[in-house]
Amino acid sequence: MRTFDGVDYQPELDFVRLKGQMERIYNLMQDEQFRTLSLIATITGDPESSVSAQLRNFRKARFGGHIVNRKRVDNTWYYQLVVGK
Repeated sequence: MRTFDGVDYQPELDFVRLKGQMERIYNLMQDEQFRTLSLIATITGDPESSVSAQLRNFRKARFGGHIVNRKRVDNTWYYQLVVGK
């Protein structure tokens, strides 16, 4: 896995936590089902803001360049990870 970045990123403090988040979210979302941030957070135990950030990371080439679709149903957003396409 490639490294994370950001102004506040400190590898010695953040790498293991962020890698774990990505793995949990990827393992859940690889079935390509649509889910809300709230549901993903509940299942993985990660904060919604972290789930959102990791879904954005999955779009980056260094994290697989996956497609992350979203759709709005009423006032709720649903997200889908399309793996390796």
